[in-house]
Amino acid sequence: MDMRLLGRTGLSISPVVFGGNVFGWTADEKTSFEMLDAFFEAGFNTIDTADVYSAWAPGHQGGESETVIGNWLKRGTVARDKAVIVTKFGYPTMGDDKKLKAKWVVEAVDKSLQRLQTDYIDLYLSHFPDDDTPHEETLGALAKLKDAGKVRSIGCSNFSAEQLQASLNAAEKNGLPRYDVLQPEYNLYTRNKFEGPLADLCIAEDIGVISYYALAAGFLTGKYRKPEDAEGKTRGNRMPDYINDRGLKILAALDQVAAETGESLAAISIAWVAARPGITAPIASATSLKQLEAIITAGRLTLTDAQMALLNEAGA
Repeated sequence: MDMRLLGRTGLSISPVVFGGNVFGWTADEKTSFEMLDAFFEAGFNTIDTADVYSAWAPGHQGGESETVIGNWLKRGTVARDKAVIVTKFGYPTMGDDKKLKAKWVVEAVDKSLQRLQTDYIDLYLSHFPDDDTPHEETLGALAKLKDAGKVRSIGCSNFSAEQLQASLNAAEKNGLPRYDVLQPEYNLYTRNKFEGPLADLCIAEDIGVISYYALAAGFLTGKYRKPEDAEGKTRGNRMPDYINDRGLKILAALDQVAAETGESLAAISIAWVAARPGITAPIASATSLKQLEAIITAGRLTLTDAQMALLNEAGA
């Protein structure tokens, strides 16, 4: 497995990151353990989660995903230093006092460490920008966590180019550690949230990029080609965003590459993201060992220049 250096963090991560949003939600603990075991046995090493996962599910309050990962780590199947754990704090719906304010950063990390059953987090991300909290306040709190050994590296998620640049300026001006990693939404369908100024900034500043939604909520697997295909599905409410002329053009291009390679649309979609400029590794989720096969395949799949060009044009 060819690992990838994540910006300036010093972390070496697998070419695909396992998205832990499903753990304790659409994948129960037993299934989650089986998938994590298989993922690491295949040579991958990086898991992404957040303290808010999966608060949106009925009866959940957040922390379910971290708890499953912590229980898995406790089993000792994989040594702690062989796993790269990424988690996030500061999701807006958790309350105005629980976004990126320094007081909450300190509380949130201890809660995550407890659920994860570990004494350090490899990469800790500010989940969403918080316009009410100065960058230097959040970065100052994160600096203390790094000094205490609770956090190894820091980054941010869902920041625009302007917000990321402002955070870099604040870090330099105040002698604070900067965000070394960005987690944006990026896939064959949704490209404008990363391509352009944000990607250019990340490349120029050597910021590692772990992108999410590689499969566009499942649309890029090819399972949803008409509205009725999404009825009653967990993420079916997202499909109207994708089932249109442009989306179907992308699926047609994926179908062509699938015919050439013999691989699934899911694996091809993930491999496309992994090969894009500025991307260190995409995040992808699975709810079964069968779905996990696409992630494992994607980590080893190299698309030809012609196949990349076909997909680039379809999603332009």
